[in-house]
Amino acid sequence: MGLKDKGLLVVISAPAGCGKDTVIAELKKADDNVKQSISMTTRAPREGEVDGVDYYFTTVENFEKNIFNNGFLEYVKYGINYYGTPKKAIEENINEGKSVILKIEVEGAGNVRKIYPDAISIFIMPPSFSELSRRLKNRGTETPEDIERRLKIAETEIERAKEYDYIVINDDLSACVDDVLSIIRAEHLKYNNMKNTIENIINN
Repeated sequence: MGLKDKGLLVVISAPAGCGKDTVIAELKKADDNVKQSISMTTRAPREGEVDGVDYYFTTVENFEKNIFNNGFLEYVKYGINYYGTPKKAIEENINEGKSVILKIEVEGAGNVRKIYPDAISIFIMPPSFSELSRRLKNRGTETPEDIERRLKIAETEIERAKEYDYIVINDDLSACVDDVLSIIRAEHLKYNNMKNTIENIINN
């Protein structure tokens, strides 16, 4: 049996309210080869969260041990809690030819691209600011002040969309998911990602 082609690390960013969690959930339903990276955190689980599904929940001591052992692709500290992206699971999935989705904000995405320049980056854009405002209001989880703050952050994030490889507008969920899947499948078919397949064809 020949070697498998290497998989992809796919960085996805989007302003709050653009539906990135829903898009990623649909991507995983549509393609068994799409996996999502699970972050590690030292904060306590919230109600309904499951260890190994929502996050890997761990102690500060263990997290800092992983930092010392270079176990994270990237990590940050918010207040007293750490959040990080473990390398091991990502590398294992990529070596198995999987597409690993890393959901991350724009600052972290820039750091990941420096560390992992082969990563494919996709920015999910709202169709308009008025639509983004409507979606945030419809969530019913934020105050008007929170919504205004999120819209200002969204404006800053969208200004950095030029740093990404691809822009996908989430106006229609199905079309957005199809666009992202098309990007992932096309990237898998690039010559550099098909070398093992070519070698297997030549030698069989």
